Amino acid sequence: YQTIAGFGASDCWTPSYVGKYWTGSRDKITELLFSSEIQAGSPKGIGLSMWRVNLGGGSAGQGDASGITDKSRRAESYLTDNLELDWTRCEGQRYFLNRAKELGCESIVLFSNTPPVQYTYNGKGFSNRGGVSNLKTEHYNDFAAYMADVAEHYITEGYPVTHISPVNEPQYNWDGGQEGSGWTNDEVATLARELDQALTERNLTTDILLGESGDWEYLYKTKDDANRSNVLSAFFTPGTSSYVGNLSHVKGLICGHSYWTDGTWDGMRSVRRQVAQAAQKYNIDVWQSEWSMLGDNYSNTEFIGYDNATEMDIAFYMSKVIHNDLTVAGVSSWSYWTSMDVARWGHKNRFLLISLVPGGGIDDNNANIEQEGTFQPTATLWVLGNYSRFIRPGYQRINMTLTESLNFFGSAWIAPQKDKIVAVFTNMSNKNVRLSEIHEGWS
Repeated sequence: YQTIAGFGASDCWTPSYVGKYWTGSRDKITELLFSSEIQAGSPKGIGLSMWRVNLGGGSAGQGDASGITDKSRRAESYLTDNLELDWTRCEGQRYFLNRAKELGCESIVLFSNTPPVQYTYNGKGFSNRGGVSNLKTEHYNDFAAYMADVAEHYITEGYPVTHISPVNEPQYNWDGGQEGSGWTNDEVATLARELDQALTERNLTTDILLGESGDWEYLYKTKDDANRSNVLSAFFTPGTSSYVGNLSHVKGLICGHSYWTDGTWDGMRSVRRQVAQAAQKYNIDVWQSEWSMLGDNYSNTEFIGYDNATEMDIAFYMSKVIHNDLTVAGVSSWSYWTSMDVARWGHKNRFLLISLVPGGGIDDNNANIEQEGTFQPTATLWVLGNYSRFIRPGYQRINMTLTESLNFFGSAWIAPQKDKIVAVFTNMSNKNVRLSEIHEGWS
């Protein structure tokens, strides 16, 4: 079966503030995310092997004029108004990036939600252009050059920048609230060609990560806008206007998000079987690059409901999604969305691994996020850690005969040197499960 590239999370959005202002807490927070050390018999962290770094559009520099009310949803850019690169910017993000490298994180993925505001039609980080890109036609090459320049800078500094993801959830219009833009498949392909050229010109081995589909179904069928769906066919069918399978930095890889297709055990397995079939048809590897418990369509027989759920209920449900993404869709990488945030509106740990409480208290618009407060690792952190800390890059999934159900499931993985086998199980029942193991073909 598949070989794992990594387990990760992203630095959207509050790490920008934590890394810059929370100087008394940030070291411990980064250890929780990246450390693989054992201290007094307990893990210091979950050993994330992938870190997704937001290439912000520059809305943070615009302040309230950005049109994004929640200041923690604005993002910095390295691009100045004079179209020069200022590497002293993004201080908080750079702190996390540096700590990820120090603590052994093996893959940095640079991802973009919007082009820099200097290159967009409306001069904003969000779009008012509906289903087409907010990037001005004359700036495709400039945007590609910008992303390649950032990658080159960090690679020169010794960071393992393995991938650039140039667009995010292009099926949505992103008309306010946070950075984003819609993109048609043809527009994404045009940008990918420019980015491929920019990477080649700089002699970089960094690959292009396409997809980031709003849900799995957009990858394999026509859904909503035909120009923004059936993505696998669009990008990997030779002869189409959006074919990019011949680009040297597109290595037979697509990624999607597990939102909205996770309401039931049987439903998520059905969708993920179709993902696997489509990927096999085009000979493509698949990554799951973004999930948190965003949905509102969960079966009341399989999830107790947000009001009654404990942190552990939410974390267990995440494990269901991870397991089916790994064993049914066959993804070779799995990433959580926001690594940390403030648990506003009673959201508990639906959208975070580490829960933050700013010094000035919790505010709807995160107005106090610059004030250092307290942090708490949640059950989602440790449940993800049962995968990320033990299933390392290079581990390959192997066959495990197991009578699984929606309450008890697991998967097994072998190390590259064939000297270690790891099995990860989830028991959601109220009963103990005794495991007995019979192995064949190894000793």
